[in-house]
Formats: sequence, structure tokens, C-alpha cells
Amino acid sequence: MSQVTEQRVLDALRRIQDPDLHKDIVALGFIKDLQIADGGGVSFRIVLTTPACPVKEQMKEAAEEHVGALEGVTKVTVTMDAEVPTGRGFGERATMPGVRNIVAVSSGKGGVGKSTVAVNIAVSLALNGARIGLMDADVYGPNVPLMLGASAQPQVDGNKLIPVEAHGVRMMSMALLQPGDKPMIVRGPILHGLVRQFLTDVIWGELDYLIVDMPPGTGDVQLSLAQLVPVQGAVLVTTPQEVALADVRRAFRMFETVNVPVIGVVENMSYFIAPDTGARYNIFGEGGGERLANQYDIPFLGSVPLGMEVREGGDKGVPVVVGHPDSPQARAFRSVAEEVARQVSIEAMKPEMVLLRTNRAGGAPNA
Repeated sequence: MSQVTEQRVLDALRRIQDPDLHKDIVALGFIKDLQIADGGGVSFRIVLTTPACPVKEQMKEAAEEHVGALEGVTKVTVTMDAEVPTGRGFGERATMPGVRNIVAVSSGKGGVGKSTVAVNIAVSLALNGARIGLMDADVYGPNVPLMLGASAQPQVDGNKLIPVEAHGVRMMSMALLQPGDKPMIVRGPILHGLVRQFLTDVIWGELDYLIVDMPPGTGDVQLSLAQLVPVQGAVLVTTPQEVALADVRRAFRMFETVNVPVIGVVENMSYFIAPDTGARYNIFGEGGGERLANQYDIPFLGSVPLGMEVREGGDKGVPVVVGHPDSPQARAFRSVAEEVARQVSIEAMKPEMVLLRTNRAGGAPNA
């Protein structure tokens, strides 16, 4: 019987490529804790860049097949794990210790369901096992607590706030600090200070992703966020009609100006399926989000159909991915969340970022 060696196992695993990073999983440093027992048993972990990886099971099956085919191997035990890479600009100059990636969810105009998308992305990633924070930066219209069913005021630890947790998501919003219908009447410089406080005076803890629900438009809050912390990427939310797309184009140019990568476009309220007939109605037009993504050569993250379940879930504080997990809307949101995590990983693992992390660690990335 041929001896099973670490080199033979790694050579077998080199046949498996990450479909997004276009390198084999050994070169990427995904293989951890490789052990070979006397009787031919082989065990190891595959540590991916996101717990929301859509090809996780296929990768596990491929690893079991390739290693199991080696002469002398009697048993293969593969454990799938994830370690979200730290995004661009963090490390020594991090202003938010423990937060690996900041993702802004934005729109050029109101009424496109941006907060609904942000909430369901955050909860979907939490359901996949990621550590998630959700910062409601829409100071004038803070709806995130209502959508998450959270109303308790945050506790204070020293001079910092402790986020309120709901559906596995740590959340902070002006609606928690100033409940009721009293309006926020503040000017730009005060907005800048509020954004800074939510970033630095909240005990977010260890997070894989901090999702920031932005106000609509291209104003003070967007500029403040880009100036204060390194944002890994922005997700643009639109509906299919041209009046929404025109405003999203402006939002794209704004993020381009402040050097924040746009990691993709989500088309919300894409179509409606009549529950009685099954007929599809493109109420707001068709394909606008995908055309926009193609125009600017950015990823199209997915489309989400209209449905009463989404509205009901937002009103009741039970996001549709929790309240109606098998609905077309929930499946669409889960898919969008996986694509967001995928694009964040691609952005973080670009060659210049891998080189930066290697230089800091003095060794191989992910080693």
C-alpha cells in the first residue's frame, strides 16, 4: 500500500479551483489543520472567505472525491469553515477594531426598498453564520428598527453604546435613541458627527460585515462615511424604471468620485406574480437593473420580485427571509446576500490586497 503523504494530499487538492478567485484552494491558503492518521485516514479544514459561499458543498464533495481516490486513503473527513478577509484599508489604520468589512447599501432616490434590501441582506448573512452589524445611517427616515422588530433603547457601557440585537444582527439607529415621531432637524456638520458617533462610539464587537443602510441620494452622510472609514464596497438598489435608474447612475458616479468600489446592483420590485393565475407582470418595467450593471461593467447581484410577504414582514418586524423563508422573495434575498458576500471577498482578495496582508503578516496569505 502506497504511503499517504501531506504532499500527495495537497497535490490532489490543487485540482480544486475557487471559481471567483481563479486559483486553486491550496495556493489560496484555504487548507488548514491537515492530519494523516496511521490507518490512512485524512482530515482537514477548508476555510473559505465567506460563510455564504454558494459552492461550499460542491467544494467539499470535490475534496472528498480527489483525496479519497488516492491510494492508501481509507477515510476522508472534510470540515468546511470560513474566515472573512479584512477589507481594503483596514489593519494598522483601522478606525473600527474588529470590523472586517463595511458595505454601504445605497440608492439614488427614495422609495426603491433600499432599507428592505439592507435588512434582508444582513439577516440572510447572519443566517449563514456570519457576524453581522447593521448601522441605520438614514437619520431622517430611520426604519431599520421597525423592520427588525426592535424597540428597546441601547444600553450604555462607559461612554459607548451597546447595539441592540434582533434576528442575529447587531443594530444601531437614531430611531432607538429618539423614539416616536419627533423629526430629526439637523444640518450637514451635525450629520457628520452623528455618523462618526455611530462608527466609533458603538461597541460593535467582532463583525465579518457591517452593513450600512444609507439615506437616499448623494449627500452629506455618503461623503462622511467615505471620509471616516474605508468602505469595502457599495451595493446600489434600484427598481426597473428609468426614473430610478437615472438617480442610481448619479449614485454610482458619487461613489466613484470618493473611491468606493460599487460591488453590484440589486433590482428590487422587479416583477409581480399573480397568486391566482401565476401570470407575471412587469409593473415597473423590465431588466433595467441588469442593463445598468452591464453599462458600468459591475456585477448584477440579482432581482427581487414584489410580494405582500415583504411588506408584511417589514411592518411586523419579521424580515421575509425569516417569516417566509421558502417564498420567492426570501430565496431572492438569500441569493443576493450570497452574491454580496462573494463580491466583498473578491474585492478583498485582489492581488494588491493579498500582497498587503502578506507583507503585514510576514508570510503567506491566509496561512
